[in-house]
Amino acid sequence: MTKEEYDVIIIGGGITGAGTARDCALRGLKVLLIERGDIADGATGRNHGLLHSGARYAVKDGESARECIAENKILRRIAPSCIEDTQGLFITLPEDEDQGYGLDYQAKFIAACKDAGIKPERLDPAEALAMEPSVNPALIGAVKVPDGAVDPFKLCAANVLDARLHGAKILTRTALDSLIIEGGAVKGVRTVSTLNGEKAEYRARVTVNAAGVWGQKVAEMAGATVTMFPAKGALLVFAHRVNNMVINRCRKSADGDILVPGHTVSIIGTTSTKVPLDECDSLSVTRDEVKLLLKEGSQLAPSLASTRILRAYAGVRPLVASDDDPSGRSISRGIVCLDHESRDGIAGFVTITGGKLMTYRLMAETVTNLVCHKLNWIQKCVTASRPLPDTLDCKCESGDGEIICECENVSMGDIRAAVNNYDINTLEDLRRRTRIGMGTCQGTYCIRRAARALAEAQGAPERAASLEKEYLQERWKGMMPVGWGDTLREMEFMQRVYKAGAPSTFKD
Repeated sequence: MTKEEYDVIIIGGGITGAGTARDCALRGLKVLLIERGDIADGATGRNHGLLHSGARYAVKDGESARECIAENKILRRIAPSCIEDTQGLFITLPEDEDQGYGLDYQAKFIAACKDAGIKPERLDPAEALAMEPSVNPALIGAVKVPDGAVDPFKLCAANVLDARLHGAKILTRTALDSLIIEGGAVKGVRTVSTLNGEKAEYRARVTVNAAGVWGQKVAEMAGATVTMFPAKGALLVFAHRVNNMVINRCRKSADGDILVPGHTVSIIGTTSTKVPLDECDSLSVTRDEVKLLLKEGSQLAPSLASTRILRAYAGVRPLVASDDDPSGRSISRGIVCLDHESRDGIAGFVTITGGKLMTYRLMAETVTNLVCHKLNWIQKCVTASRPLPDTLDCKCESGDGEIICECENVSMGDIRAAVNNYDINTLEDLRRRTRIGMGTCQGTYCIRRAARALAEAQGAPERAASLEKEYLQERWKGMMPVGWGDTLREMEFMQRVYKAGAPSTFKD
């Protein structure tokens, strides 16, 4: 059995765990991060990719709004390759007046934004339409805010890459089997590989629980209680980029009130429904959720009603339970950092949770400060000023410039760079690094080539068929809830293309 020792072990390879690994490594600590699946495999890779200005929280949660705008500015500086400065609109529609969210509420919204340090700009309807032609022409008011779009996959990968460059060890496909507890203190972790069942033991003076909503079960292993509120959010991806600015409803947070442009598509989100913790690994989107998102999304941009839907997906917000709100809408998105030694008498164990994608760096700084305090390690945080590396900054060799995925412009060189820099086991892993297959054809024209390219890059060309089948099955799951009209025709076409070469590609 492998046995190694570290200063700090981080459980969870989402953006919070990745950011914490980077911060700890940059401060000179010996770091291990374990992730049972792939990086950005959970909530990090299942959101709408909104670069929050904080305006969404300004009225109800001023602290979160201030955190968002501060981190918004930092991310624009340190991760420009992950950010698109789309700007955002918060619109008021005629029916909002009857619900108490008319122009009087807009004035309250603008004042709250200013209090939080966000710079809002009031626009008349004609100005808003000129800036964003896709917006509902019935709007009666609009406010421009510094929202944007962020690529969560690339952002997470950049943090992992920088952590590795500074000595951190990153183990994906490595599940937590148990915590090592001696004398009432957490001394490390026992793990098992999800690929081959190999077991290992790693020890550290501090173990960080950064497992998101699954952190509740990790805390239970240590004998601590962290009650999470698993709030499922469903989203839809549309076949082309409908809007160029983020469009929000200027009202209390509700279902289907954000439309985010990203790369070649637009994403509408989200719903918010509490689900059992045990169901968080097998979420599916219902037809009712799809209909609700379409109905509400068409109020933001009417053309959505006639735009082909690519797929549906869902994630779970890592909220910490604090009330009986059935949707989780009123729970603060604030950061929760728990020192289980002072809270529960369990030394060597801390939890970082809550927050959001937008504030991951601040979350990482907060928990790394606590880790350094426990280790008597005096080093300042530099993540707010140190630029993140480009995740696919590679030199193309002869033949590497061949384009494999035309929708997302992914080349053979991109695939080889991803295999060299990360633990790529499947096409889903490759998708999270390069966006391969995420464009308008959803892999119809490229996945067979991508499977061959990945298998060759891994030195195992015989794996191509199984890689292809596994990836297409996952794409199929996302298309099933939206299988009508143009999407159904696309599904039938995809099935015929791949059944010609692999009759058992799809299951009933």
